[in-house]
Amino acid sequence: MLSFFKKFKLFGIVLLGISTIIVYLFYNALQPQKKLPVYSPAMVNAELVAQDIQHVRKYHTIAPFSLTNQNGKKVTQEDYRDKIYIADFFFTTCPTICPIMTTNMAGIQEQIKDDRDVLLLSHSVTPELDSVAQLKKYALEKGVMDHKWNLVTGPKKEIYELARKSYLAVKTDGDGGPYDMIHTENFILVDKEKRIRGFYDGTKTEDMEKLMEDLAVLKASYLK
Repeated sequence: MLSFFKKFKLFGIVLLGISTIIVYLFYNALQPQKKLPVYSPAMVNAELVAQDIQHVRKYHTIAPFSLTNQNGKKVTQEDYRDKIYIADFFFTTCPTICPIMTTNMAGIQEQIKDDRDVLLLSHSVTPELDSVAQLKKYALEKGVMDHKWNLVTGPKKEIYELARKSYLAVKTDGDGGPYDMIHTENFILVDKEKRIRGFYDGTKTEDMEKLMEDLAVLKASYLK
């Protein structure tokens, strides 16, 4: 009789364990899955959006580009085909927010260095000063990994138009001329379809944590 009850007790423990797992799985299945927004110009502060696209509510993507990186290599949208990437705007002689941003981008690089799906892209906002040689010097100083992170220079007008009309990252004043100057702390998360999925303050630790959380959510969305 005692042996029977011992067997029954063991069965009850196993059944309780299985029931707990089933309840846990059902609970997780019923939880709403986190999704990142797909940003369009109409969703962003109008000050950061060129007037001629402020009305656009969907289908906004990063425009094609052709720039030159720290190794003198031409970098285009083809280099980012089927990749998630994080973009920002900086200049190598910036004494204020750029050093913090570069340090934080280097921290992201460390976390994604073995991830083939994720790349980084930093655009110089003083391309007339940030030559290939200057970008290379900066890249070596900051520990840039060439296969993960492009620092790019090129025609100022093209870079500024990307910032204003593609990445929706800076105020619209200016025309990319010699006296035009943009300065933004934004990091922009871009998905494999070249859509904007998040904006983050590149000078704040908490925003970097949020960016990495959102990156994980975005990566998971491609596994479904």
